[in-house]
Amino acid sequence: MRLWLFTLFCVLAQPLSTSAEVTSVTITSRTILADGRSFGSTGQYERLVGRIEFALDPADLHNVVIVDLNRARRAPDGRVHFASDLNVLRPADPTKGNGVLLFGISNRGVLDLPGTFNRGTTSDDGIGDGLLMKDGYTMVFVGWEFDVPAPRLRIEAPAAIILPPGSGADSLSVEIMVNERTPEAFLIDDPAGRPPATYPPAESSNPRDTLIVRDHFLAAGTVIPRALWRFVVGPDGLPKIQLDGGFDPGRFYRVTYKARNPVVAGVGLAAIRDAAAAFRYRSDLPLHGQAAYAFGQSQAGRFLRQFLFDGFNVDERDRRVFDAMWVHKAGAARGSFNERFATPSAGDLFRPTRFPFSDSDQDDIDGMRAGLSSRYRADQRPKIFYTNTSVEYWGGGRAAALTHTTVDGKHDLVLPDHIRIYFLAGTQHIVPAFPPVRTPPASGAAADAAQRSGGQQLNNPTPHANVMRALLRAWHQWAADGTSPPASQYPRLSDKTLVSIKRNVFPPLPGVPNPRTIQGPGRTGGGKVTALPHLVPQVDRDGNELGGIRDPEVAVPLATTTGWNFRDPSLGNPGEIYQLLGSYLPFAPTKAARQANGDPRASLEERYPSVDVYLQRVREAAMDLIRRRYVLAEDLDVILARAKEHWSFATREQTPRAVDRR
Repeated sequence: MRLWLFTLFCVLAQPLSTSAEVTSVTITSRTILADGRSFGSTGQYERLVGRIEFALDPADLHNVVIVDLNRARRAPDGRVHFASDLNVLRPADPTKGNGVLLFGISNRGVLDLPGTFNRGTTSDDGIGDGLLMKDGYTMVFVGWEFDVPAPRLRIEAPAAIILPPGSGADSLSVEIMVNERTPEAFLIDDPAGRPPATYPPAESSNPRDTLIVRDHFLAAGTVIPRALWRFVVGPDGLPKIQLDGGFDPGRFYRVTYKARNPVVAGVGLAAIRDAAAAFRYRSDLPLHGQAAYAFGQSQAGRFLRQFLFDGFNVDERDRRVFDAMWVHKAGAARGSFNERFATPSAGDLFRPTRFPFSDSDQDDIDGMRAGLSSRYRADQRPKIFYTNTSVEYWGGGRAAALTHTTVDGKHDLVLPDHIRIYFLAGTQHIVPAFPPVRTPPASGAAADAAQRSGGQQLNNPTPHANVMRALLRAWHQWAADGTSPPASQYPRLSDKTLVSIKRNVFPPLPGVPNPRTIQGPGRTGGGKVTALPHLVPQVDRDGNELGGIRDPEVAVPLATTTGWNFRDPSLGNPGEIYQLLGSYLPFAPTKAARQANGDPRASLEERYPSVDVYLQRVREAAMDLIRRRYVLAEDLDVILARAKEHWSFATREQTPRAVDRR
């Protein structure tokens, strides 16, 4: 059933006061989901699609943090106007919902919230078993990124007027890495080939522009003579760099140049703030809720950390915006979301981590004292979940350990009362399909990060959902009625489950590089990039991680699962890890096989006399997690079914083949 609602249906009938931040909401379509399927006691769901318009006063103290807002063109009312896409999934009968506006912060314009918690989803609908719907959430998605293509969720950010063009104080530095030799490369710091936010050079041949190359991110690098490279314009109108002799695959290139045509990217932060405040505190809009939560993962999680630090969890009337916030897979990183020449959709794969790293107030090396939540009164702070995979600890750009240690990496922090931290041990950043494969990376912008590999080992398919779904229920109970959530679970220095990477005891495995050589995170300071402490989870004799929540697949292992995977030699620089990727290192099926291969880990036959013994141990591990509220009782059957499938895969004789998707 589809109902098309014309603009007059939902545009506010009367002009709003000049103090309003949301000036209008227009709903252009309304659709019943899933052919009218009913989701438990909540009933049917509908999708609303439309547009939301904003106005900001650059002089308001809540807005002065938005970089270059004072340089944007103002309307006759003295404010800066802009608009965002709006997408909502809500109960068709709102009175049957739970009253919570759950803002899913889009990741590069993709609405990935439903697929994170609903089981059995497809890329088309994200509905699956409908857990979020059964629990009654109104899911709200507001565009905040200007540099994603339609029809993805986006914002129309205003231009920053800087005259003469190219005279802005800030130069732009962009990291470039390619996976195959090429004579040209986009000005983008993400090898996944996502749509770039490209700012053209102010001059085509400025001698002060620089290009350096190095084998490791923290290395000083070699300056490439200016005569050997140049800016060119591709057939799509986007500027590229052309390098004589071509770009070497796997090496780190950094171009620094004077750019032009900046936009006020920070209005994306204000759009989320003002939409959430308007929908929860006003009654004159097509959408209303009693409470507001925010969830963001990866890039969107980094966005929420920036949102917190810049003070956006209070609106222009000093009211709390989000009661609860969940930052997933962001580590200690933020991003290029509120600065001149911001590139929100580019990756942070090689971007230095920025202080502050934790919510606790700490002193930085330059004397600055801050924490992510420092600027808020107690009644303005949201209740926050931080969840991270192994990748955010091992990978060079996210430094997850610094969310719960001192800046020098020498002491555990005492977490503030409004913070909980959970480590999903033995998992990788994006959960690939099961069974694991080693998939060479696809080339170009169409590459799907969930299917790309480029690593030397099989992808790590250890699931997140078993734990995430249980934490969702606990998160809501904590925010709604104060019920304390399960205790934080993360590796600590005090019990040696968190160690310097050099002290990690990962066992020597045949055909697997030494992970203690992985390059650590960096930070910016004094115009330089310097190293940060590289702290990682300690491992057991199999190489499986300690100190966090172990999914039954990790607690009762058939393999070693990691948060790192070294680059395939065909992609260049095999001594570096392939960013965001983990490894699945299967146990030998028999004692004879492991001895013949020189594998120090016990074989499957030495661990489990039969499949029944294995499944019973999985059941016991799952029941323990259920008792501790880290897994839902209703998910037990799914866990056992997956364990049976996993056993069949692990004990089969043939070796899984690589799938070439290039």
